[in-house]
Amino acid sequence: MRKAEKSAKPFKKSVQQSRIKKKTEVDYYDFSLVVVIVLLTCFGLIMLYSTSSYMAQIDHSDDMYYFKKQAVISVASIIGALAISKCDYHILSYVKGYLYVAAMILMILVQSPLGRGANGARRWLKLGPIQFQPAELAKIAVIVCIPYMIVAMGKQIKTLKACMVLGLVGVSLAFVAYVFTENLSTAIIIFGITVGLIFVAHPDTKIFVLGFTVGVFLILGFVFFLSKTMSVSNTGSFRLRRILVWLHPEDFAAGDGYQTLQALYAIGSGGFFGRGLGNSIQKLGSVPEAQNDMIFSIICEELGIFGGVIALLLFAYLLYRLFFIAQNAPDLLGTLMVTGIFIHISLQVVLNIAVVLNLIPNTGITLPFISYGGTSVLFLMAEMGLALSVSRQIKFQESGPLI
Repeated sequence: MRKAEKSAKPFKKSVQQSRIKKKTEVDYYDFSLVVVIVLLTCFGLIMLYSTSSYMAQIDHSDDMYYFKKQAVISVASIIGALAISKCDYHILSYVKGYLYVAAMILMILVQSPLGRGANGARRWLKLGPIQFQPAELAKIAVIVCIPYMIVAMGKQIKTLKACMVLGLVGVSLAFVAYVFTENLSTAIIIFGITVGLIFVAHPDTKIFVLGFTVGVFLILGFVFFLSKTMSVSNTGSFRLRRILVWLHPEDFAAGDGYQTLQALYAIGSGGFFGRGLGNSIQKLGSVPEAQNDMIFSIICEELGIFGGVIALLLFAYLLYRLFFIAQNAPDLLGTLMVTGIFIHISLQVVLNIAVVLNLIPNTGITLPFISYGGTSVLFLMAEMGLALSVSRQIKFQESGPLI
């Protein structure tokens, strides 16, 4: 009898333990991010075909000319992003230096015989059958290299010397992008990513708030000075001319202000629900190169404010997923890399829409995943693959079932 009682005690104890919720680690993969990437890509392809079909038929005798090229690159890039997501992002430690140097060299080569120009800008590099914009690689280089440097510096990030070194690394890339690829928009984005990452890593935010405030006042002062002392006719710089045209585009409706005004007309004529998909009038040549940086104006014309808001909500959810991954990343390196991607996407979306609405001068920044451009899609998907790679290493505690 006593022997039976003894054997029953361990059984009772095991039953009691099984009633307690057991917590186990489970692997995570951000399928929500994959879904929103696919949705944005599909939305972009639909709008690209609608926007570009008329001019593609006239210029290339194929209304699907731009659509087919973008669709092939988009599908291949999504597959590539999923493949990258299966790799451990820590392997980038072996190539981060090579990535930075390669971005520098390739941008400098744009001014060599290998460089190619289009629409008055020399930004492309042709290596055999491949033609791409090396400035896009520079964005990934800064997103990868700056986080590694911040992690290596540790507590030294609080010092002025460390911030200056990080700033020099990012500004050097931005400077080369501006000088050798004549790409001010990319230089602005690289600079913004650099400052944003230092801001996130640095414990003292007051310095950055002060610097931002001073910068805004200096820019406003420069614009005011420019408007009072110069005119479009007596300036030889097309960038200064863009600023002057931005202030009063209606005065240059037949010249430099034409594209901006036509984009505003497109948005205004769309109303709340738009003219209907495929029924844009401004895409019939009124908005030059509408499939590029001005595609948001055609979205608003065909789908109205409603369609524009839907596009913005998709971007907002994409940024939310990136924020979620950055917050839950397994280490500081993963957090900073995904933060760099977050800064890149948000900057590009905000600046593109600000240009279309004439809130800032025209900079030629494309709308991510939607504007036409194979290089842009390819490197954006590489960034998404990197973010998914970080998400794969997130570990959550899951409660076991009650018995």
